[in-house]
Amino acid sequence: MTLSAKLLMALVGLLGLLAFQDQAALAGGLIEELKLGVLDHDMPDLWSGFRAEPVSAAINVEALFSPSVALFGGALRPAVGASIDTEGGTSDVYLDARWQYETPSGIFFGLGLGGTVHDGQLELKDVDRKALGSRVLFHIPLEIGCRLDEHNSLSAYFEHMSNAYTVDPNEGLDRIGVRYGYRF
Repeated sequence: MTLSAKLLMALVGLLGLLAFQDQAALAGGLIEELKLGVLDHDMPDLWSGFRAEPVSAAINVEALFSPSVALFGGALRPAVGASIDTEGGTSDVYLDARWQYETPSGIFFGLGLGGTVHDGQLELKDVDRKALGSRVLFHIPLEIGCRLDEHNSLSAYFEHMSNAYTVDPNEGLDRIGVRYGYRF
C-alpha cells in the first residue's frame, strides 16, 4: 500500500470519528474548524513556475485547533491537514502555524508557515514527477474567503511546498482551489 493510500485511509478514519462526535463536545474541545477542498495539483505559473506532474485534483482536509493567540488583529492557531492527489502524484501531510484575520463583514484572510512530509520523489528519476530534494519541506498556505454564517465558509486556497533551496533539487509544488469550512 502506498503512503498516499495510507494517508487517505488515516484521514478518512479521523473524519469518520469526528463525524460521530457530539457537536457540543467539539465546540468546547480542541478542534475549532474543519475544512475540505478540491485543489488543482501542481498548478503551473505560480510560485514553482512549471507543471511536471500529471494534471489532476488533490483532496485537501484540514483541522484548525484552539486555543488561539491574538496577533496583529487576528488569531494565530495550529492547523493540521493533508493534500492527497487523486491520480497518484505527490501527496503530503502538514502542520502549520496559521494566522487569520476576519472582518466584521465576514471576509477573512489567512496566512501560514509550517512543515510538510510528502511521498514524492527526492531526485529527478521520473520526469512526470517533481524532484523536491528532501522528504520534509516548508509549507506556506494562503487563503481568502467569506463566512456565510457563524458555522459555514467558502474560500479560495493556495499552498506551496518546497525546501527553500536548502538542498538541490528544489522544484517546489503548488496547489490552488476552493474549500468549504465548518466552524464549531
